[in-house]
Amino acid sequence: MLKRRDLLQLAGGAAIFAAAGMPEEGLTQGQPAATVLPFSASFVVEAAKNLAAKPFASPAAADLPAPLANLSYEAYVAIRAKPEGLIWAQDPGDFVIEPLHRGFVFTTPMQINLIEDGLSRRLDYDASKFIFAGVNLSAPPTNLDFSGFRILHRADSGDLREMAIFQGASFFRSSAPGQSLGVTARGLSIRTGDPRGEEFPVFRGVWIEKPTRAANSLTIHALLDSESVAGAYRFTLHPGEATIVDTECALFPRAAMDSFGLATMSATMLFGPVDRRGVDDLREAAAETSGLQMLTGAGEWVFRPVSNRNALQISEFVDENPKGFGFLQRKRDFDDFYDEFQHWERRPSLWIEPIGDWGPGSVELVEIPSDSESAQNMIAFWRPKAALAKGQETDFAYRQFWCWSPPSSPPLAIAMGVRSGHGAGRNLRRFQVDFRGDVLADPARVADIKANLNVSPGKIASLRVYPTPERKSCRVQFDLDPGGENACEMRLTLESQGATLSETWLYRWTP
Repeated sequence: MLKRRDLLQLAGGAAIFAAAGMPEEGLTQGQPAATVLPFSASFVVEAAKNLAAKPFASPAAADLPAPLANLSYEAYVAIRAKPEGLIWAQDPGDFVIEPLHRGFVFTTPMQINLIEDGLSRRLDYDASKFIFAGVNLSAPPTNLDFSGFRILHRADSGDLREMAIFQGASFFRSSAPGQSLGVTARGLSIRTGDPRGEEFPVFRGVWIEKPTRAANSLTIHALLDSESVAGAYRFTLHPGEATIVDTECALFPRAAMDSFGLATMSATMLFGPVDRRGVDDLREAAAETSGLQMLTGAGEWVFRPVSNRNALQISEFVDENPKGFGFLQRKRDFDDFYDEFQHWERRPSLWIEPIGDWGPGSVELVEIPSDSESAQNMIAFWRPKAALAKGQETDFAYRQFWCWSPPSSPPLAIAMGVRSGHGAGRNLRRFQVDFRGDVLADPARVADIKANLNVSPGKIASLRVYPTPERKSCRVQFDLDPGGENACEMRLTLESQGATLSETWLYRWTP
C-alpha cells in the first residue's frame, strides 16, 4: 500500500506531468510513469498546486495529423465512438461516457482518467474504437488523447440521452430532459472584455468517478491550467427535472489576477423584438436567452434583456454576496421564434446559486456584435472585487441549474417581453414592456397601479400603463428621448398602494 507521502510524490511526478503535458524531466528520479494510481479527493488539488509552482507550458496540439486538424464541422461531427468505445455502456449503472475525438477546432488534448474502487486508470486512446466516416487517414493515429467527453444518462425507459458535454478549453454544456444544448459554461474566464486581451484556460485532464449502482450522481475532477493560474475543480452532476451541477474549485495563481470571472456563461442573441435593426428574417427571433436575471445580496430581483448591439457593450452590476444570477430563456413557445431547425424555445436556462460568501464584486454582462447565429455573443459572469494574490489558494463553490425555469423565481410580476420601434416624434424611441404574474390578477391591486420609470441620461416623453387583470398582465408603453446621447440607462418597476408588484427591469438603449 502506498503511503500518503508516496502518493504526493506521484502527484508531483508522472501522473500530474502527464496530465499537464509537461516534459518528463519533471519526474521524480527513477520514478516510473504509472498509469494506475490510488486516488483521493486531494489528488487534483495537490496537482494544481504543484503545477502552479512551475512555468506554464502550452498544451501540444501539433501532434494532430493534418486530415484531422483541417476537418470541416460536418466531417468532424461524423467521427463518433463505436459501441465498444463507450465507457460503462454494458454496466447496469445509469451513466455512460463517450470519449470525443480531436479534430476541427478541438485540437487541444485532454487526458481522461477513470476512477474505480479507489484507483485511477488512464484511458488510452485507441483509433479502432472510433468511426471515422469520410475522413481519409493514411494510417490510424496513435497517442492522441481526446478533445473531451460526452455524458449520457439512462432514462427509466432505458434510452440514453445526452446530459452534458465537456469539450474545448474549459467549456462545458448541459441541459434538462427534453431540451437541446444551448448556453455554454466555463470553468473560469480571464480578462473577458479586457483591452489587454482574453486568456482561455484549459482542462488538461479529468478524473471521472464510476458511480455506484445506488448513486444518482456523477463526479468529475478536472485540472485547469493557463498562463495565469492552475486550478482543481470538482463537478458533481445530478440528473432530474433540472440537471444540477455542484461546482467546487481551488485556484492557485501563477501571477496576481485582477480580472477574472466565476460561473461564466455565454449564449447566442442574434435578434429579437427589441433589436431587429437591419434584420430581414421571417423568424420572430433567434436567441438562446431572453436576458440576464439577478437576485442581489439585498434581495432585489432584477432582469436585464440582452441585445445584439452595433458596438461592444459591457455592463457592470455592483453587488455583494449575490444570491443568484443567470441567463434565462423565458420564451417557451414555438411561435416566439418560428424556427423548426434551431428550436430556440428548447434551449436551457442556466441559473447560478453561490455557496458561501462571495464578498463584494459585480455581475458583468458583455454584449458582442454578431451576424452569426452560431456565435455565442452574450457573456455573463461574477467578477470579484478583490484580486487573487500570486501563490495564494482561493476556493469558491456554487450550484448550477440547467433547467426550463430556475428553482427560485420572483414572487412578483416578471418582464416577459419587450418591443421597440419608432416613437411619436422625431428621434424618439418607443418601448413596450409586458409584465405577467398572479399579482396582476387582482383588480383591486391594479386599480391604482403605476410605473416607476427612470432614465439617465435622456428623458421620458410619454408614459402609459395598460393593466389587464383577466390576463394577469400589464403593459408599460413609453417614448424615450435620448437627447443626442449615445446611451441611456432605463430602470422600471410596477407599484401599487406603496408595494412593489414587479421585478426591476433594466435596459441600456444605444443607437
